[in-house]
Amino acid sequence: MKDTLPGQANLGKFKDPAVTAKGEPRATVALSHPETLWFNTGTLCNITCANCYIESSPENDRLVYISEPELRDYLDQIETRGWPIREIGFTGGEPFMNPEMIGLAGAALERGYDVLILTNAMRPMMRKRVQAGLIELNAAYPGKLTLRISVDHWSEALHDAERGKGAFARTLEGMEWLRDVGIRMAVAGRTVWGESESDARVGYQALYDLHNFKIDSQNPGMTVLFPEMDEEVEVPEITTACWDILGKSPDAVMCSSSRMVVKRKGAASPTVLACTLLPYDPQFELGTTLAEAERDVALNHPHCAKFCVLGGASCSA
Repeated sequence: MKDTLPGQANLGKFKDPAVTAKGEPRATVALSHPETLWFNTGTLCNITCANCYIESSPENDRLVYISEPELRDYLDQIETRGWPIREIGFTGGEPFMNPEMIGLAGAALERGYDVLILTNAMRPMMRKRVQAGLIELNAAYPGKLTLRISVDHWSEALHDAERGKGAFARTLEGMEWLRDVGIRMAVAGRTVWGESESDARVGYQALYDLHNFKIDSQNPGMTVLFPEMDEEVEVPEITTACWDILGKSPDAVMCSSSRMVVKRKGAASPTVLACTLLPYDPQFELGTTLAEAERDVALNHPHCAKFCVLGGASCSA
């Protein structure tokens, strides 16, 4: 993801958090029911994907590793603020690049939260120390741990077109290990291949059946299909009138139920963002505490319209 706002396709749009380019009041979303607190474990990743929204790679350390003491401080803040959080999510980068990932997950699980880890299920997850930690956590907290695996397409050719030759096979190897040790899996795919959603779900189910993966392709929480996130695509701005026009509620938008904690390179402490999808845009940085992060969020970015309001997507389980 680039730091700049959209180019010619959305010229003049998404400039003012209060009003649209046409002068209409811009829609905002309140944190009405906080359910998920995300932690970005760092932007380092073992691979470089063609269209990674956060530009993760083996070299990108713009967001550095979150530590277990930092995570525990935010877990304390959840209790202090009385947020009804049910799930702690971990994303990256590749979360298992963070040497404290097992400790991070364990800290959240011991507080009673469900834990969701987004991973490519490749080599960082397959290290013996990590495998042993996952087995131990899954045994200690049955039914509380889910790993969501990035499978960009159900076919090897299209998945590898995004992630590199051989990536599909290595991911399947990791998924087969998770299957064999009984750790619950979900899948995150993409809808950029010119096929209908129904056809994509049929393709994923065939993949699951072939490998005996206990994943439901028809359940949008278990097989999450994300729309393309391209800032150069023309999208409408969301006004306050759009909720009634579209028949949607601001309570259904992701920033009504979640926040994400990141730590920027060189920063003394982590900060809280409004959205998991906008890690580099300063207007979505809400402060260093959960108390500061309780304020309303203006839908002042193309992703707000295309991904969350019109696409109806959510990162949570």
